Amino acid sequence: MRLYVIRHGETDYNRLARVQGWIDIPLNENGRRLAIQTGEAWKKEGLIFDLCFSSPLSRARETAELVLAESGNGDVPIRFDDRLKELTFGDWEGLGCGKENFEIPGENWSLFYNDPLSLPPFPNGESPRQVCARTADFYQELIHDPALQDKTILLSVHGCSLRALLNPLYEDPSDFWQGHVPFNCAYTIVDVRNGVSTLTARDVIAYDSSLCLNRYKALPKKGVPHDEK
Repeated sequence: MRLYVIRHGETDYNRLARVQGWIDIPLNENGRRLAIQTGEAWKKEGLIFDLCFSSPLSRARETAELVLAESGNGDVPIRFDDRLKELTFGDWEGLGCGKENFEIPGENWSLFYNDPLSLPPFPNGESPRQVCARTADFYQELIHDPALQDKTILLSVHGCSLRALLNPLYEDPSDFWQGHVPFNCAYTIVDVRNGVSTLTARDVIAYDSSLCLNRYKALPKKGVPHDEK
C-alpha cells in the first residue's frame, strides 16, 4: 500500500489568519491553483490512484477532486470519513489568530504551536490528542484492510489532522508540528508493508515555494501571536 496524504489548498481563512476548524470554508482561487498544479505534477509522474479518502469538509473534498481530475484520476472514487476532519476549536472557531487580528481569549493559545499535545480540549471543542486518537483509529483500520494492501490511495485532510495522523511515524512524535503546519497542498508519501509504515517523502510541494503561505510556524516561547507570511 502506498499513501499520499495531502493538506487541502489555501482558503480565505488561511490567508486572513482565522481559525477554521469545522467551519466549512471553501478553497479560494489560489487554493484551487495549488491543487491544480499538484495534480498536473502527478500526471507528469504517471501517478495512478485506486481510491481516495477525504475529510467531508469542502476544502478537503475540493482539493481531492481537483488533484484527481488534473492527474488523470478523475474517475477514482472518493470516500468521506469524519475521522479525517480538522480539529474543532469549538467556541473559538472563526476568531482571528494572527498578530494583527488576534481575538483568542485565555492563555493557552501559544501551546497550540509550542506544545499542542499538552493542551486540554478547546471550549466545546477537541484537543490535539483527541484528533490523534480518531485519526489513529482510521489509519489502523485502513492499513489492515486486506482488500487495500496493493493499492495506491490518496488521503485529503487538514493541517492538524495530517500531523495527528502521521504523528506515530515521525522520528520525534513529541514534536507535533515538525517545525510548521504543512503548507497548503503539501503531501507526504507513506509506504505500508505487512502493517509497517515507512515515511518515503514528507511535506513535498509541487509548486514554486514562493507561493507557500507560512503563517503558522511554532510560536516563540513567550506566546506572542505569530503571523509570518
